[in-house]
Amino acid sequence: EMSEMSETSKQNVAHGLAWSYYVGYLKIVLPRVKKSMEEFSRANPNMLTCRETWKLHILIPLSCDIYDDLEKADSNIQYLTDLAETSLSRAGTKKRVYKHSLYAIRDEDNKLWHCAVEYATPLQSLHAMSQDDCATFSREDRLEQAKLFYRTLEEILRGSRECAGTYRLVAYEESGEAETHFLSRELLWHLRQQRCEEYAVHEGTCPHGPSTTLSSTELNLQISASDLPQPLRSDGF
Repeated sequence: EMSEMSETSKQNVAHGLAWSYYVGYLKIVLPRVKKSMEEFSRANPNMLTCRETWKLHILIPLSCDIYDDLEKADSNIQYLTDLAETSLSRAGTKKRVYKHSLYAIRDEDNKLWHCAVEYATPLQSLHAMSQDDCATFSREDRLEQAKLFYRTLEEILRGSRECAGTYRLVAYEESGEAETHFLSRELLWHLRQQRCEEYAVHEGTCPHGPSTTLSSTELNLQISASDLPQPLRSDGF
């Protein structure tokens, strides 16, 4: 009976996607991110000057609209290179390759900020489901599931010791108006915020976030806690 209720409300979709993304990908790659960034920094000492940004920045657009090429999404985002790849044998595939791309983000003063960025790929599944008649998955369902995906992933990562300090979730809701440099602005705010966290004593008050940046508190108000699936463990992790 509970399974049928969960299936009807589609609670299991985002919850399952978040856990799969963590167990099958993030738990593997995130513990290796700082080492890759450190290796790149030794070879390019003038690029990654702020250690607090040595993380994988994971884009979570609640619209689930994902660009395969970030440079096409925003011309102020330029691909630089790939960080050192990790090769592991997984599920029968020999030497499966995992790697992250490093980008330069140009700000309003033409200054370049560097960081590793990628989209949360499970959002592509949510978008595809909303386009497929067989899934009976509406755009409203997609938005709610995207919010639930973010909240679930945030909770999972918060309880992960292996991934602590290796990621930055960048959840946002695009405005209705077309903005050429919307995505770079979102990333720049997060990079500045992290720089502020590292040099708070020297730089004073941190900047306020843009109106489109969403916190988990805001999402808590948008989704009823009673609709959330229960945690797999009694300690809440």
